[in-house]
Amino acid sequence: MVFLFLCLYLRLYDIIFSDMDKVQKQRGSIVLFKEERNGADYIRIEYANSQAVALLLAQDTGMEMAGNGSAYIASAAFKLPDFYDRYSPHAYIDYSRVYVRHPKPKREYILPRGYLELLEQKRYSLSTIKAYKIYFSDFMEYHKGQDLDLLTVEDINSYMLHMVKEKHISATQQNMRINAIKFYYEKVRKGKRQYYGGIARAKEYKALPEVLSREEMKSIFAQLSNRKHRCMISLIYSAGLRRSELLNLTPQDIISERMLIRIAGKGKKCRYSLLSEKLLNELRDYYREYRPQKWLFEGEQAGEQYSPSALVKILKEAARKAGIKHRVHLHMLRHTFATHLLEQGTDLRTIQELMGHTDIKTTAIYLHVSNAYKAKIPNPLDCLDDD
Repeated sequence: MVFLFLCLYLRLYDIIFSDMDKVQKQRGSIVLFKEERNGADYIRIEYANSQAVALLLAQDTGMEMAGNGSAYIASAAFKLPDFYDRYSPHAYIDYSRVYVRHPKPKREYILPRGYLELLEQKRYSLSTIKAYKIYFSDFMEYHKGQDLDLLTVEDINSYMLHMVKEKHISATQQNMRINAIKFYYEKVRKGKRQYYGGIARAKEYKALPEVLSREEMKSIFAQLSNRKHRCMISLIYSAGLRRSELLNLTPQDIISERMLIRIAGKGKKCRYSLLSEKLLNELRDYYREYRPQKWLFEGEQAGEQYSPSALVKILKEAARKAGIKHRVHLHMLRHTFATHLLEQGTDLRTIQELMGHTDIKTTAIYLHVSNAYKAKIPNPLDCLDDD
């Protein structure tokens, strides 16, 4: 009996997934063209009489249905990224006639022998390797024709002063450039560490984290009509993710049985954070619609990681539509996650684990931001009349 039930289950499974494959194969196609109508620039959309695409097009603001499998929209109102996100689950999109991507010329990096190899051997992150390559190449270019091994601490300080005064680099970048230089002398050339201790570092301004209120978060989510966009922003806020952590997520990192998210964090540290029950349902709908192959959120090509810059634009545009006047950036959502948890009564130690902070002093900064404690403090001015 059990064997018979198993056979029936496997047969049903094959039927369901073979039907899904047929649906995938039956995806329509969309071709975009530039066209001039009555002296104005338009985008012509050829959709091969796909009923699913036609229904979506008819719902879009500013879309003119022309019949015969075509529609028009003014070029000024057309946004390719939004169009792609909306229609790619339903059709293959050929936008080569309206958009040409001009690749930026790749820079040739001049690095001493062993520099890049040692960075990779020590398993520095890709972002750190990229920064060190750029910064040390700049250092070598500035001292072109000179023997690097004969440069003094005064020479390095003079170079850094040039970068600060002429190139107006930030305090963070100043210290990162020093680290790239020190890596060569101390790691590659195996010099004495204390010898380069005379390099002047920048004193960074310790600003308090910027956070959004609950009302502002609600307003932002109200502007995110695209399911993929809503899932990405929701994940960052509800789990306290960094931008890179979100983009590096795979479908396997969503552990619904335990309501957790597995995160490959900064410095190759793995941690777990919260999975919202409301978001889990949204993610399931998203997965059924987009069918990502490798990454949880993919770009224009299957298996391609979603663009970091496109993610930034999504939040900025939503904040603008929500009428938020001050600056809003992705990392602010991570700060907001920690602050809102604190205001809900979550203890600092738990927040430290969810955020992936090594030192609880880093987490304690949210005490300065949270309103939970300050709201209970009576203002001395309000108490003057009580005497």
